[in-house]
Amino acid sequence: MGVFVFLPLVLPLSAWPVARLAETRLHPRTATRLLTAVAVVMAGCSTLCLALLMVVGTAQLPGNPLPDGWSDPEVRAAVPHDEVAGRAAIPALAVVAAACARTLWRHHRVTRRAHRALAGVPGSTVAVLPDSAPYAYALPGSRSRGRGRIAVSTALLAGLAPAERRALFAHERAHLSARHHRHLLAAHLAARANPFLRPLRTAVVYTAERWADEEAARAVGDRRTVARAIGKAALLSPRTPVPTVAALAATGPVPRRVAALLAPAPAARTWPSAFTSVGLAAWGAAAGALVSAMSSANSAVTLFLILHAATPL
Repeated sequence: MGVFVFLPLVLPLSAWPVARLAETRLHPRTATRLLTAVAVVMAGCSTLCLALLMVVGTAQLPGNPLPDGWSDPEVRAAVPHDEVAGRAAIPALAVVAAACARTLWRHHRVTRRAHRALAGVPGSTVAVLPDSAPYAYALPGSRSRGRGRIAVSTALLAGLAPAERRALFAHERAHLSARHHRHLLAAHLAARANPFLRPLRTAVVYTAERWADEEAARAVGDRRTVARAIGKAALLSPRTPVPTVAALAATGPVPRRVAALLAPAPAARTWPSAFTSVGLAAWGAAAGALVSAMSSANSAVTLFLILHAATPL
């Protein structure tokens, strides 16, 4: 395997430039999909390489249930600094598994509690809650609970004009129709798997909100109305009253979102030109993801062949 087994652990650094440039240079829809895909690929590859290193490290521990041949010098020679890297991968992979499990458990718990809270509230898609705390969020649906719903408090609706209310509902419907919660959850899991992917998670949080902003502006037909609705909602509700699916991540810098809505609509290109800074950054991130996938696949196949040869018949 050589150094190839370590490359997926550090290659997420190649995506940092696009994580920063995509927020302002790409259409939010393109940026969200691109960053999520890159983050998922890189996180999967780095986790796979950690698992391969863990196998080599576990085979060296006394009393392990693995075949004795897996601790032969030929196997250890496949990994540079096998003693340090192999044993360090064991707690590292345990931390990754625990962090991802906690994120999934929290997502499931919050979603279940939110659905239970809205079960008795009338309305098929919109639930208006008589609450003095101003807030609004989109609650994704599931196979068992049906389609998603929008929850909004009467306090927030009272602070918005009729046109701004339409913009608010259009924004939340965009979250549901585009299934932004999946992008957010994938980005959060990727950042848990590899801390180098945290900039991508932050960027996905922002671009997902910008995506919903642009969809709301298109539905309402007035970008300034959406900008006013976002600004008023942020002033009325600086934070959500309880942890919700919408609060799985922050809603992004509101001044930047308002400024983007006051500017002309971004061009809806599916892929940036390679002769621009964001295009070079996007191709660099794509190349990093490709090299990461090839390195992890090469390491997995190589270790499989080595372990197969070292396993006694």
